Amino acid sequence: MPFSSSQKLPDFKQSVKLKYVKLGYHYLITHGMFLFMTPMIVLIAAQLSTVSLQDAYVLWDHLRFNLISVILCSTLLVFLSTVYFLTRPRPVYLVNFSCYKPEDARQCTRQIFLERSRLIGTFTDENLLFQQKILERSGLGERTYLPEAVLRVPPNPCMAEARREAELVMFGAIDELLAKTHVKPKDVGILIVNCSLFNPTPSLSAMIVNHYKLRGNIISHNLGGMGCSAGLISIDLAKDLLQVHPNSYALVISMENITLNWYSGNERSMLVSNCLFRMGGAAILLSNKRSDHRRSKYQLVHTVRTHKGSDDKCFESIFQREDSNGRVGVSLSKDIMAVAGDALKTNITTLGPLVLPMSEQLLFFSTLVAKKLLKMKIKPYIPDFKLAFEHFCIHAGGRAVLDEIENNLQLSDWNMEPSRMTLYRFGNTSSSSLWYELAYTEAKGRVKRGDRTWQIAFGSGFKCNSAVWKALRTIKPEKEKNPWMDEIDQFPVDVPKFAAI
Repeated sequence: MPFSSSQKLPDFKQSVKLKYVKLGYHYLITHGMFLFMTPMIVLIAAQLSTVSLQDAYVLWDHLRFNLISVILCSTLLVFLSTVYFLTRPRPVYLVNFSCYKPEDARQCTRQIFLERSRLIGTFTDENLLFQQKILERSGLGERTYLPEAVLRVPPNPCMAEARREAELVMFGAIDELLAKTHVKPKDVGILIVNCSLFNPTPSLSAMIVNHYKLRGNIISHNLGGMGCSAGLISIDLAKDLLQVHPNSYALVISMENITLNWYSGNERSMLVSNCLFRMGGAAILLSNKRSDHRRSKYQLVHTVRTHKGSDDKCFESIFQREDSNGRVGVSLSKDIMAVAGDALKTNITTLGPLVLPMSEQLLFFSTLVAKKLLKMKIKPYIPDFKLAFEHFCIHAGGRAVLDEIENNLQLSDWNMEPSRMTLYRFGNTSSSSLWYELAYTEAKGRVKRGDRTWQIAFGSGFKCNSAVWKALRTIKPEKEKNPWMDEIDQFPVDVPKFAAI
């Protein structure tokens, strides 16, 4: 007989008792080694308490006649210790970072965006309505920023304006970073700039070298065409370079350029980018100097990179090309959410064993064995990453991406708040969005010493990259200077799933 509403079984997943059982399980596994060793330590201590001075003298007398063995063991111990300290990776510290905040004149409400799109005169009425629908569901607010060349009537997308936008973003972020850290430009030994769609000659990195008169033997790299995940690729590259160049500072610039990449055609797969991408950039200073440990904010713990480019569907999911009228744009495939989910799954499969507590790894492994070997029809266990991280910075690519990750990783509204507020306030600023999110977390006073932060980014190719940071000190908001500080009390705000224009 079917159950009536009053006869339904309780939801055991929401049961308070089950919650405490799970917490007890995690505590038992996490502290299992300590609990196991405690009786042994008690037994050893009891045994040592019976040792007399005479027994100690007999032991010392025995060692005197084995002087060669003692010397050999000591020499081996010193040799192994020396090898360990010489070969272990150099720590990579994040001294500080800054995010560029454009002037108020660059603010673009959703209404202004639609008006400028209409004035261009190239969009059909149907596609103007399509862009309006995208904006209404995008999660973007009314104070995002666009460059002057795009907001101007008529717009002026040219190389000179694109360079001007790049200079405003890069130099604005770097000036603030140098002021925060009191590092002189000549002290920077490694420079990495990433910008996917704007790659002028001389390069963006050369523009920085010229503007700040950086030293002639600087190691510089300019990364292009690598999508919104390029920021963490730059961090990973800087980490590798800092392993072989002692006592160095690495300056990383993450940005995108809107001016020359505004699509004016009528292919809908290319119009989505217009609605989501906005002006922004970030500068990050990394160091391998142990003397910087005290003043640095974070230490880099892990970087994990996933590339799915061998699969054609993944490779073509984000693609820059010309439309039927010869206008260049970036098209987004309908498969992009499935592609992103697959890339995320591969990435966390690699990252999980590095960061998850043993209790979660055992649960994941046991369900995997039951499903693959025992052929049991059970859902794969999704590890609880909230046990591994206190803070999450997920690339603010769009509402759909954030919704999907929130559901798949079972994150709370509090976990997702930095990403959703960054999307609302600044839009999709490409690879720099992760740093606006971390700045939000700091402005809220949430970062405590020892906290772990997981940065996740997605990009063309298709790529999913992760970076894990450990806070070296508690961040005090009153001492910070970042784009959120003069308005942080206004957040979080409610972002409706649909906001009519």
